[in-house]
Amino acid sequence: MHHTLNRQRSSRRWSILGAALLSLTASLSLVATQPATAADGKPYTNPVKSQKGADPWLEYYDGNYYLVTTSFTNKLTMRKSPTLAGLSTAPSVEIWSDTTAGRNGNIWAPEIHFLDGKWYLYYSAAQSGAACCDTQRTHVLESAGTDPMGTYTYKNILTDASLTPGPAAAQGWLIDASVLKHDNNLYLLGSGKINGSTQSLVIAPLSNPYTLGGPFTIISSPTLSWETQGGPVNEGPEPLYRNGRTFLTYSASACGTADYKLGQLELTGSDPLSLASWTKKQTPVFQRNDAAGVYAPGHNGFFTSPDGTENWIVYHANSSANGGCGNARTTRAQKFTWNADGTPNFGTPVARGTTLAGPSGETATTPTAYTIVNRNSGKCLDVNGGNTADGTNILQWTCNGGANQKWRVEDMADDTSRLVNVATGKVVDTADCSTADGADIRQWSWLNSNCQKSRLVYTGGDYVRIVNAATGKVADVANCGTANGADVRQWTWLNNNCQQWRLVPTTA
Repeated sequence: MHHTLNRQRSSRRWSILGAALLSLTASLSLVATQPATAADGKPYTNPVKSQKGADPWLEYYDGNYYLVTTSFTNKLTMRKSPTLAGLSTAPSVEIWSDTTAGRNGNIWAPEIHFLDGKWYLYYSAAQSGAACCDTQRTHVLESAGTDPMGTYTYKNILTDASLTPGPAAAQGWLIDASVLKHDNNLYLLGSGKINGSTQSLVIAPLSNPYTLGGPFTIISSPTLSWETQGGPVNEGPEPLYRNGRTFLTYSASACGTADYKLGQLELTGSDPLSLASWTKKQTPVFQRNDAAGVYAPGHNGFFTSPDGTENWIVYHANSSANGGCGNARTTRAQKFTWNADGTPNFGTPVARGTTLAGPSGETATTPTAYTIVNRNSGKCLDVNGGNTADGTNILQWTCNGGANQKWRVEDMADDTSRLVNVATGKVVDTADCSTADGADIRQWSWLNSNCQKSRLVYTGGDYVRIVNAATGKVADVANCGTANGADVRQWTWLNNNCQQWRLVPTTA
């Protein structure tokens, strides 16, 4: 299995898998002292993201998992970890923020796809302040290189005159975009309405990753009883390929109900743009598990284990039947298998809090904390002497592995984080909530103040700027000093190396 990314390594992975299976079949009598499968990955526990966990998209790329989810704001954050387990405590780093009128609100359902040597990030967004949800349109960003975190630039709006949200609203409504590859052609999938239809799965050709090559057509509408609970909905289409077959999972019924679930199509004809080429499975393939306390599982993605031998599904779900369509939804993941007839078997969603073996082939230690290293000096953010008192100065010092140089980066579910020192349990704080350049950055007991919250904004090259949520100013090494003890203060963003920091995984 690989999915819509068309990663360069996808076919290589399946070649390796095929060879491994042949080898195993030929030598079953010889494996008494040799494991038949790769070692399990690091243990992980669902959910893998508890804050803003809806509409997850997860990639394993070049030694790390990358996770991006719905924000409901004008910003997108991404988490990065070498293990699946580490995503639960990984920093949420802002990779995109939009202030452009008409598309700077209510970002939903982001996905990244590696196409033509770059990452393309697809998402839907609305006019700022607009009532939900007639102004949702689909947009695409392009990465500067091969780093999944960016940096990104805006490329295009992906819409078509055939798309309508209703007779009284403007054309172009489209959400939940994804990419299908078939016969070396690209197609944009999404959820929309055409000629007054119900909310359906739609598809259009792409002439390149950021340009439509033709109109949208419908390939599935909600007609079965289990697709219409709370309202008729087909959304969140996600391709899955294996052994020359193309499947398409999708989410059915209204997201506010406990009966939101996954259905499945298969491409059985030759033209992906034709409704007749798709065959719908008449029963759901993944749905609520009341015994496990899992409700409304849906809006999924797929990823492959680091060694390429396992297939995994990532999805969101609620822990109560009335969890709704908001931030109560959390990101979850589990391994799936294949039926004898070649179709996927997703099983049932596991209970929250269940610890499972992670994806096979993981070798890294699961991070539980981070050191924060200045780009200019190479020195670490440090609580002076490990002193536990409120007001203790925060400075830079040669990295030495001390607990006073280790930080937990805790997501506050509002696109900000608090930085908690492992040694002292206290947080990074701007003195007296001052907005002035040069105001001291110190530690203080948690007061749930915006002066103690930060946005970690990606600047490229694996570095971030640490932006105070109250003042908009950044953590800065005074006078670009390189000596031990140089003060860390806040300052207006100058885009210099003294104001950029790398988050290095470690253990608490």
